[in-house]
Amino acid sequence: MFKKILIAEDIDSIQNSVIAQISELTKAEIHHSKYCDEAYLKIKKAKLDDEPFDLLITDLSFVQDHREVILSSGEELIRATRESQPDLKIIAYSIEDKSYKIKQLFDICGINGFVSKGRYGSMELEKAILFLAEEDEDYIDSKLSHVVKTSKIIEIEEFDLKLIKLLSNGLTQSEIVEKFKAQNIPTSNSSIEKRILKLKTYFKAKNTIHLISNAKDLGLI
Repeated sequence: MFKKILIAEDIDSIQNSVIAQISELTKAEIHHSKYCDEAYLKIKKAKLDDEPFDLLITDLSFVQDHREVILSSGEELIRATRESQPDLKIIAYSIEDKSYKIKQLFDICGINGFVSKGRYGSMELEKAILFLAEEDEDYIDSKLSHVVKTSKIIEIEEFDLKLIKLLSNGLTQSEIVEKFKAQNIPTSNSSIEKRILKLKTYFKAKNTIHLISNAKDLGLI
């Protein structure tokens, strides 16, 4: 069982609930933080003191306040932590429900478990902690198990997701080009047209509306 756990969560009620839950479940030493920067510093210090954490449970969304931060999200915390302590087990505990984002957290960010905050979130979190304490395999919320079985959603790029989102908002190709240029993303009408054709083929879509529909079904937008 885990001996030292860090909880990164900025909502007091959720943080207190998770702490109480874990206290009943394990005899682990429990620490907590409302800021990703602070959580990361605690992880680094614990490792330097040769008393490392063996489990991080983090939300993905953190509300910004007056405090200046470097790491502003749970995903950024996870990425930074993976570089400094690759063996630390990490559970993302979030309301996030988009397949693309969840799969990215596993395949790119290297989390070990994902639990969805919801009606049965507390029960799933307990299952995840107990499972990861004994197994080297990943754990995903039972109602989201289909996510890890879907390979194609992680193969497209962030640019494609932005493009599909803009199409779903009703923008024309010319308007999309202007949007990207405003974000300093070099593109042209011809490159956007080619990209859309490629996406239609990729998602086996008959037209743009069908493309948007398929993307929504996969939880990409």
